[in-house]
Amino acid sequence: MADQLTQVFAALADPTRRDMVARLSIADATVNELAEPYEVSVQAVSKHLKVLEDSGLVTRTREAQRRPVHLEDNVFDLMTKWIERYQRQAEERYQRLDAVLETMDADEDSPTSDHRDTSRKGA
Repeated sequence: MADQLTQVFAALADPTRRDMVARLSIADATVNELAEPYEVSVQAVSKHLKVLEDSGLVTRTREAQRRPVHLEDNVFDLMTKWIERYQRQAEERYQRLDAVLETMDADEDSPTSDHRDTSRKGA
């Protein structure tokens, strides 16, 4: 079985499911309410919700006759931590690259490097 992070990213790969998540971030909704803007059956929306449920992004509860779908924000913490780790690594690489480029610029500006450049041109 795939880990939760893989399931979450796979669930969010579909634009309809991403739209549902965006709408659920505003307020809980029933399956019928979620189905309204789409030109698909309620059954198709239920299948999308099943994928979101399996990934842990949403849960369904019962309130009297109503069964609202609720967005689980703790899953976003998992995604955020994963993204931030790689963002930090990328930023560290860029900082190292900046340091190397600054060193190269300083070497080019030094008088001894100018002397070497002219001696090569004359050779």
